[in-house]
Amino acid sequence: MNTHPTAQIKLGRKITGISAILLPYTEDYQVDWDGFRAHVARTAAAGLAPAVNMDTGYANLIDEETRLAVLRHTADVLQGGEFCAGAYVASSPGETWDAAPQSKQIEIIQNHGGTPIIFQTYGLTGQSPDGIINAYRQLGDVAPRFIAFELGKMFAPFGAIYDLDTYRGIMEIPQCIGAKHSSLDRELEWQRLALRDAVRPDFKVFTGNDLAIDMVMYGSDYLLGISTFAPDLFAKRDALWEACDPAFYELNDILQYLGFFAFRAPVPAYKHSAAQFLNLRGWIASNQTHQNAQRRPESDIAILREIGRMLEIIA
Repeated sequence: MNTHPTAQIKLGRKITGISAILLPYTEDYQVDWDGFRAHVARTAAAGLAPAVNMDTGYANLIDEETRLAVLRHTADVLQGGEFCAGAYVASSPGETWDAAPQSKQIEIIQNHGGTPIIFQTYGLTGQSPDGIINAYRQLGDVAPRFIAFELGKMFAPFGAIYDLDTYRGIMEIPQCIGAKHSSLDRELEWQRLALRDAVRPDFKVFTGNDLAIDMVMYGSDYLLGISTFAPDLFAKRDALWEACDPAFYELNDILQYLGFFAFRAPVPAYKHSAAQFLNLRGWIASNQTHQNAQRRPESDIAILREIGRMLEIIA
């Protein structure tokens, strides 16, 4: 399979962007619902589909009550507008696959008008390739539209990057409209794009590579955390690419610089970077995080301010 990037560049393509929404917090560690609602609204207004209850929304740290509140607020803000949501189920090593908990989360998301994104679990990824494909088929019985999610173990111990035969099996499930790919490996993503082009051209390969946001040049769409820092500028970048405007490259370069800085080790602390940046933009009232989340040093703020000045969005 030819996966050389120069054979895959797709100039003038309309990019589908999904942006994971940061769940902002107040100084006393309470959810800032006003800030959250405003950020969902501005993301949708920019032309990106909001994705809630993802890692950027502390999906593994918040409780079920908070996840439900996130869905209610999102549905209320968007009033029928498109959004996605993580169907997250906590799991433990050694568990066997059980479709029921994931199906329940899918139904809750759909009842609020969202498209479910299937988080992996130990039970799902611990199966044989055929078992994994059949598990997604089971979920397709309750989800007429869903997005699969490959997650490298550097992000979560229950994650897995599937072999191409398994990926093809998932791609051939009609209800699966796309899959987020988070391996941070361009070659693996190019392989998926080549397979998509050959097997199912309408299938969306959503890059989750915040360190290679230019994957959209090769045919990927995206479901990113870094776009929550600047959904307006990601939408502008995407429009420049569709228009074959060379200004795409300079804007993409600066946004990637922001991504490199925000997603440095320890990677989970990028959520604090997002809070710092959105606070600098005046979009949320505090740069606080979930109380159990990893944090960045206060010295980062000066660097984020300078990047904001480069992007001409922070004074």
